Amino acid sequence: MNFPPRRFRTRGLAGASSPVWRMDGPLVVAVAALAMIGTLLIWSSTRTWAPGSTGLLKKHLLNLGIGTALAVAAATVDHRALRAYSPLVYGAAALGLVLVITPVGSEVNGAHSWIMLGGGFALQPSEFAKLGLVLALSMLLAQPAVGSDRPRGLDVVIALGVAGLTMGLVMAQPDFGTTMVLGVITAGALILSGIRKRWVVALAAAVAAGGAAVWFLDVLEPYQVARFTAFVDPSTDPRGVGYNSTQSVNAVGSGQLFGKGLFGGGQTMGRFVPEQHTDFVFTVAGEEFGFLGSVTVVVLLGVVLLRGLRIARLCENRFGMLVAGTIVCWLGFQVLINVGMTIGVMPITGLPLPFVSYGGTATFANMIAVGILQAIHMHEHRF
Repeated sequence: MNFPPRRFRTRGLAGASSPVWRMDGPLVVAVAALAMIGTLLIWSSTRTWAPGSTGLLKKHLLNLGIGTALAVAAATVDHRALRAYSPLVYGAAALGLVLVITPVGSEVNGAHSWIMLGGGFALQPSEFAKLGLVLALSMLLAQPAVGSDRPRGLDVVIALGVAGLTMGLVMAQPDFGTTMVLGVITAGALILSGIRKRWVVALAAAVAAGGAAVWFLDVLEPYQVARFTAFVDPSTDPRGVGYNSTQSVNAVGSGQLFGKGLFGGGQTMGRFVPEQHTDFVFTVAGEEFGFLGSVTVVVLLGVVLLRGLRIARLCENRFGMLVAGTIVCWLGFQVLINVGMTIGVMPITGLPLPFVSYGGTATFANMIAVGILQAIHMHEHRF
């Protein structure tokens, strides 16, 4: 049997060992496709009113460019080295949350969640707090107790304290939607770490009691209570608190199977759905691309989540497994809430659709999360 020259075999191995060949291809393709679709949806929903008709589109493309660079940078870091920097990342995120509730922060849409940078740019520290909490909890819960495959009870208590501090600072803004995401991140990290069932039962009881206390002690702002009321029965005030939900469902349903075509949505052009380029961007997909287009977006988001789960499952490093699995919990919950609220099966919470909605800080955080997933994949699975 004749074998190819040795130099060709060596060259092939060199190519296989390059970072590009070690990347998770389906994850890259799915995120890129979602970003492209999101760009079209944002263009369609802002072209009739944005400054210069393409002002927000250009800003979105800039955000995507910065986000992509951040994702590439995150992918080059060995996630095992990232563990050492987790306290710094968490500390920086917590500092941002503290600053935002001081006079340094600014209020937008009823929440004191932003730090204005000038030039039309703003920073939302709560988005980076998601990343900081993922890394901090994974670091705390990655080391099992001696002779066990579960974290120590002290580590669980410290992890709950870290999560409680983060959620308390976000709730002070107040930002109930992000607080729920942080709660899901915490629950995901604890369950993935293998804590005992009695911890799970106790925490579930604590969450139920806390939720009841928040509701009956009037901790929520009036507009937040109104959102839940509108979710239960949008018809009670269709021109008030139920307006967003009613118009959102109408826009999605009006697209039927194939949609009205890009730039052809009457609801979108007339701006009947508020915040359509951010929280309600999925309504543009439903109206202009129809049921098939909406399903395509959901399938692509599903690919991202499934690849993340695969990376977590195959990771032999406990810290990497927890980081990847918790990122999937974070992104999956936001997809569930965002898509659900646009079709009327979830209350309106103001959470953007990952990789699709317009937004600077959210785009950066999501892309960094994808970069971390790639880092875990590339450093755990070498050719």
